[in-house]
Amino acid sequence: MGEEGTEGTVHLLCLAASSGVPLFCRSSRGGAPARQQLPFSVIGSLNGVHMFGQNLEVQLSSARTEDTTVVWKSFHDSITLIVLSSEEGASELRLERLLQMVFGAMVLLVGLEELTNISNVERLKKELRACYRLIDSFLGDSELIGDLTQCVDCVVPPEGSLFQEALSGFAEAAGTAFASLLVSGRVVTATESWWRLGTPEAVLLPWLVGSLPPQAARDYPVYLPHGSPTLGACLPLGPRALPAGFPLHTDILGLLLLHLELKRCLFTVEPSGDKDPSPEQRRCLLRSFYTLVTTMHFPPEPGQQEEKVEDTAQRAQVPRACYLVSGTEEPGTGWRLVALQLGPRRLLLLLSAQSPCHGLRSLAARTLQALTPLF
Repeated sequence: MGEEGTEGTVHLLCLAASSGVPLFCRSSRGGAPARQQLPFSVIGSLNGVHMFGQNLEVQLSSARTEDTTVVWKSFHDSITLIVLSSEEGASELRLERLLQMVFGAMVLLVGLEELTNISNVERLKKELRACYRLIDSFLGDSELIGDLTQCVDCVVPPEGSLFQEALSGFAEAAGTAFASLLVSGRVVTATESWWRLGTPEAVLLPWLVGSLPPQAARDYPVYLPHGSPTLGACLPLGPRALPAGFPLHTDILGLLLLHLELKRCLFTVEPSGDKDPSPEQRRCLLRSFYTLVTTMHFPPEPGQQEEKVEDTAQRAQVPRACYLVSGTEEPGTGWRLVALQLGPRRLLLLLSAQSPCHGLRSLAARTLQALTPLF
């Protein structure tokens, strides 16, 4: 199984759908921003083949060459986004959701009206510069996974009720119904109205805050006083996402828990930080495994396109658990990956090579039971 985020180049193109005029191009290489740009002839060809298909009432959504995956997507018959990825293991699901996040970021910072009624292309180009930092964060490597799962990255604080009470009091004093407390781009707690924000707003807002430079002036509230003891206990949660001492099996190297109805997720590769593989490799393995089980095994997530009739007829045969051994097939080697779905919750675990394959499902079931009260 290929690992997303390994060395490779990603090019993101944004064009005006009616004219084909490029609005911007962003690139990354090896997860870091790059200055490399595609020739105009290549941009024109990519847009031309897409428009040619539309004229014949054929929707071209993706294509693969020997070393590159290309995905096209149009929004409101006004904006066309194209992404090309030569990353090893790049998946169409990952690239499709990248384009959805990018357009959401454009709407968040520019407004839908400006994007659907383009009266001045040059002015729109200038306005879209405000989106670059946020968009570049989607193209690079991140500790978060909400861009792929389209669920809000969360952490579980040790004293959640105190955080909730303090935040609710602040929101009431500030006269707002929408407030949240973030740490390392993850939501610690939020008001009830904030949780009712739809996708992708609830996912985009924490990413926006995280993409701003430290020295930038921000029109965001400070939720707790600096130096508060409970805030101090919350800060280390960022990468780990779970309180210290939370009972996890020692074989667990990383986990992803999703609540598909609430659109929230817990993602951590820090339970056993002193073991191989590295945190970066763990994130790549779990992201790739999520893509695999979502596209190949588990039923469509809420909010996705309607199922085909033949797919509906096979729902009774849809698996609820699966596992994968990544790497060498020699006994006692290779990382174990297991996925389990129960109701609205989906759990993915990355386990050490010492974890026996016959016990993966029971370990995942016990872990999901322990995590279920969190959300």
